Amino acid sequence: MIKSAELENSAYEFEAKMPLRHAVPLGLQHVFAMFVGNLTPLLIITSACGLVGGEFADLQVSLLQNAMFVAGIVTLVQLYGLGPVGGKVPIIMGTSSGFLGVFNSVAATMGGGVTAYGAMMGASILGGLFESVLGVFLKPLRKLFPPVVTGTVVLSIGLSLISVGVNSFGGGNAAKDFGSVENLLLAVFVLVVILFFKHWTGGFLSSSSILVGIVAGYLAAIVMGFVLPTTGVTADGVEFTKAWVLNWNKVAEASWFAIPKLVPVQIVFDLRAILPVMIMFIVTAVETVGDISGVMEGGMGREATDKELSGGIICDGLGSTVAACFGVLPNTSFSQNVGLVAMTKVVNRGALATGAVFLMLCGLIPKLGALISIMPQAVLGGAAVMMFSSIVVSGIQLITKEKMTPRTLTIVSVALGVGYGMGANASILVNTPQFVQLICGESGIVPAAFVAILLNCLLPRDEK
Repeated sequence: MIKSAELENSAYEFEAKMPLRHAVPLGLQHVFAMFVGNLTPLLIITSACGLVGGEFADLQVSLLQNAMFVAGIVTLVQLYGLGPVGGKVPIIMGTSSGFLGVFNSVAATMGGGVTAYGAMMGASILGGLFESVLGVFLKPLRKLFPPVVTGTVVLSIGLSLISVGVNSFGGGNAAKDFGSVENLLLAVFVLVVILFFKHWTGGFLSSSSILVGIVAGYLAAIVMGFVLPTTGVTADGVEFTKAWVLNWNKVAEASWFAIPKLVPVQIVFDLRAILPVMIMFIVTAVETVGDISGVMEGGMGREATDKELSGGIICDGLGSTVAACFGVLPNTSFSQNVGLVAMTKVVNRGALATGAVFLMLCGLIPKLGALISIMPQAVLGGAAVMMFSSIVVSGIQLITKEKMTPRTLTIVSVALGVGYGMGANASILVNTPQFVQLICGESGIVPAAFVAILLNCLLPRDEK
């Protein structure tokens, strides 16, 4: 029999044992935080390749199913390790959105279709193996990532996600009623519920405040669907469905059981896809270093070790290779969940593993996946704005672990001002070579990391 005090402490210890009835809700928090983000990149890229509707409808459903199943498997490997693969760190893995720019370019270059998508998968197989090699040789490269550099990368990750959280807060960019009063009220309601359970309750309820807030928001959305008009009219007089209205038909039409299909598309190896994707895997390795550093600092109050970073990057790479064999985009550490760990401090491996198992079940039982996928974006936005800001705080904590000197201030200031500022305003790169736009134009994380690493190597060290 586990005492309540021991139970409360087990949530904040990585290897502590926790009863399943308490681990499951804590794990579901992570699934809710990343579910939509795990599927969205696939929807965007299959659309760019023209693999939607008609003869490709079943293929797209199969790929979405595989995305959930693979994310669960790779997360378990990251949590528990498999030899040198896996950092044994509280990280949730999922489909990366960082490759969207490169893959959109590949689709345009190759004319879309199944061949272009197969070329993306071929490039991802090789790129994942390449990133794994980088992970093996991370130790001699670790000197490039002192706290001032990793902290700047984590800070950049948090800053890049805040706008994503705010967009969800308003209902999602794709919503025709973006920023409507209903969406804002729904998001504020979720945020208030989270704050109440986080700070005015204790123990298990406080630890699972994100889940409580999301479930409360889901129920509120259902009630809103009954008591408020469900449609609106655009400025052009076109009627549309409100963003917070749940599409129950999607749940009804989903099957109860389906086995994920290995190699659902023919793998193609084409240099037009391989070269840019290889570069992006270097970028992904840098972001993974930042995510692992952030989750260890924010969740466990210490720096990540060489072994944890190396195993994490190897898992990142091999996980992407496995994902490509299932027709899924590269898998990487999910920054959204780094923010969740930083906010709740819940790092229990068993709890996170239940989330991974639930992802696998969603891949085997499409109805479960459909039930979560119809959740209004505003519900997630209410939780996301707080979680993503927690990543910013983790970055600041990393940077300030050592005494702030003129050298440290210069590195952080220039990396954020020039690096992050340039990447976050991609239009400034319009006249640069295409590979620069692909790498730096999606977010400010990569240029900020590059500037921080460069200045850390070039600036003279402070005198002791």
